Amino acid sequence: MKLLLRIIACVFFLLMINSFRATEKIIIKGSDTMVYLSQKWAEKFMQKYSDVSIQVSGGGSGIGISALINGTTDICNSSRPIKTNEVRKLMEKYGTTGVEVNCAIDGIIVYVNEQNPVSNLSLSQLKEIYRGKITNWKSVGGKNARIVLYSRENNSGTYVYFKDIILQGEDYSPFCQNLPGTSSVVNAVSRDKFAIGYGGYGYGRNVKMLKINNIEPTIDNIRKGLYPISRYLYMYLRNQPTGAVKNFIDWVISPEGQKIVSESGFFPIN
Repeated sequence: MKLLLRIIACVFFLLMINSFRATEKIIIKGSDTMVYLSQKWAEKFMQKYSDVSIQVSGGGSGIGISALINGTTDICNSSRPIKTNEVRKLMEKYGTTGVEVNCAIDGIIVYVNEQNPVSNLSLSQLKEIYRGKITNWKSVGGKNARIVLYSRENNSGTYVYFKDIILQGEDYSPFCQNLPGTSSVVNAVSRDKFAIGYGGYGYGRNVKMLKINNIEPTIDNIRKGLYPISRYLYMYLRNQPTGAVKNFIDWVISPEGQKIVSESGFFPIN
């Protein structure tokens, strides 16, 4: 009986030790475009390394960079480069300009409803549409109907990228409706015959993806840099990574991590 009690006590002690084993936690915040991809990375990485816990959330690139500056995230996902004033805040608070990691390539796709006869827009037409200068589909070869504009919210890296590159820094039309996340944009466009929206390649389901400057948004065209609206996706850190964060970053840019990039509708950096 005493032997049995000793065995039970030993097993209980081992279970207690195991339950209190240190688990390294990684917090990732930022780009909504990258949420699905980062969740896939996190799932695979935690399967390989059971002593690491990874928490992923979105909110937009701006939210992620603010969290990096405030110290409430280990890694910031961003679909736009960090801004000069954001780097300055990092320097003022931590004495570092931060660390940038290119982790994937994305094509910004322009979506219209599947019933829309328009199949191609030039970059200049796209700019004039989102500036509110072209307001009728008839002006670009479509039906005589008002163009309904959808965009991402202004804390989104995709919103900022589109404004900087397509609108060349000018303001969006005041009639442009901002939605929280690319999935919301795609859903709105799929329901509205006269809508237009934009977002990542991996989200383009149940909508028509337009050619831009007569170049189709195919995997090969985006990967080769032929499609005119392509960008890097980034991870930002305050300092050079160590421990579990370094292992995770190294794995993300490894062939295994980059395979998940391809499987998630994005394009590997190598």
